Amino acid sequence: MLTYLVRRLLAGVVMVWVIATATFFLLNANGTNVARTLLGENATDEQIAAKLAELGLDRDIFTRYVDWLQHAIRGDLGSSWLTFQPVTDALLDRLPVTLSLAVAAVVVTGVVSVLLGVFAAYRGGWIDRAVQIVGIAGFAMPGVWLALILVLAFAITLGWFPATGYVPFARSADGWALALVLPVTAISVSSVASTAQQVRGAMIDTLSQDYVRTLRSRGLPERSIVLKHALRNAAPAGLTVLSLEFISLLGSTVVIERIFALPGIGSMVLDATVGGDSPQVIGVVVMMVLVVVVVNLAIDLLNGWLNPKVRVA
Repeated sequence: MLTYLVRRLLAGVVMVWVIATATFFLLNANGTNVARTLLGENATDEQIAAKLAELGLDRDIFTRYVDWLQHAIRGDLGSSWLTFQPVTDALLDRLPVTLSLAVAAVVVTGVVSVLLGVFAAYRGGWIDRAVQIVGIAGFAMPGVWLALILVLAFAITLGWFPATGYVPFARSADGWALALVLPVTAISVSSVASTAQQVRGAMIDTLSQDYVRTLRSRGLPERSIVLKHALRNAAPAGLTVLSLEFISLLGSTVVIERIFALPGIGSMVLDATVGGDSPQVIGVVVMMVLVVVVVNLAIDLLNGWLNPKVRVA
């Protein structure tokens, strides 16, 4: 297990470096005059030259990359060109919001998908067909449209949940939970639909295996066979899909945070992209990749614990 963990950690470090490097060069070699964007069309040539020198953009791109990488390794991702706030500080301020949204969505997706997938595979018949129809409908439903419907129905009409805003968990656990219900639901529906189908298929295959029939012939309780033996063997397939869905969920937070006015990383990257704030965009990319690597590492370790064959694959 230790060798497996080290191998996955090294792969994660390489992935972060490759994506961060690619993002740096794409943003700094796109031909855009950053100083002109920041100062406006009426800026003089002298003002633009001074701004380029202030930002260090008068140096060649490879020198800037080496300088950025040396600072990034120490946790310094530079400062915003728009707000002049250190990027690392801005990310740490907003990360709890995005993580709360994404992690809650993953938990909801995992629990609901397992319940639906196992129930559909075990019961079969019209229940299985109903779960499949609901799953297809949920997968096809646009998250933005669903978010607007949820706000109109449960926030504006019924008043059960706040329409916008975020409450830190340290201030109020109840307020934090209520603020997340609608956005988590909006981004979880399509993920539940796809993950539940994968769990269902894996459970059907597992329940048809010879060892399951052997367990039944020995008189083991059906609940024990399904939940303890079959589900454990079917879980890796669902976990693999869930790890991929987590990446999609992080992407969905960019739009959902805008709709629900959540001060997370998603809204931050939109503002940075529109304003041409490259340090913040690169910082967001690095942070998102780190989160994805950590979550996928946790899921890989869980897969390795459930199925030892994964560790030697």
